[in-house]
Amino acid sequence: MTVSLVVIMFELTGGLEYIVPLMAAAVTSKWVADAFGKEGIYESHIQLNGYPYLDVHDEFTHRTLATDVMRPRRNDPPLAVLTQDSTAVEEAEALIKDTDYSGFPVVVSRESERLIGFVQRRDLTLAISDSLVYFTEDAPQLPASDPQPLKLRRVLNLSPFTVTDHTPMETVVDIFRKLGLRQCLVTRSGRLLGIITKKDVLRHMAQMMNQDPESIMFN
Repeated sequence: MTVSLVVIMFELTGGLEYIVPLMAAAVTSKWVADAFGKEGIYESHIQLNGYPYLDVHDEFTHRTLATDVMRPRRNDPPLAVLTQDSTAVEEAEALIKDTDYSGFPVVVSRESERLIGFVQRRDLTLAISDSLVYFTEDAPQLPASDPQPLKLRRVLNLSPFTVTDHTPMETVVDIFRKLGLRQCLVTRSGRLLGIITKKDVLRHMAQMMNQDPESIMFN
């Protein structure tokens, strides 16, 4: 970039006598910038604006597992989930209103926690109305006087990306970087245990680098 900047300035000004001063100024500026840090202006703006960004060039070599990062953690409230055939619309609307998650896991029942899929918040918001919500192929027939169920299987992601609770975080970070995931579900033998978001990954990486994870602000 240093050479390119000098060539561009020469082409703009046409002043051959300014090449050496421009080269000296560009090299000096680069030395000063390197003294303050290796990050460029774009990386600095990403941090200032609070964007959850994973740099593909950074390496994660710490020996932690997915279960160390996933939520809910100990003493946290249970994971916000939807059931495949027993969720009332009022419950779904309350979940959307009381949380700011980008999506919700769908399970067979709250007792089994067997994972079915993942539904995006925006799709659920557009689809629900005053009826029961079903994520099964065939909803039961109800009397005509009752609110008819909504068949929302079309908005359900039946193959959300999942990892086991003993997956190394090095692998999880690599998956987030290469696939551009926003969240990943954590399971054990098909049973939903928790969720890992990109923000959780960034906070964990900061913690492993002896930084305060709570100091990272996201928009």
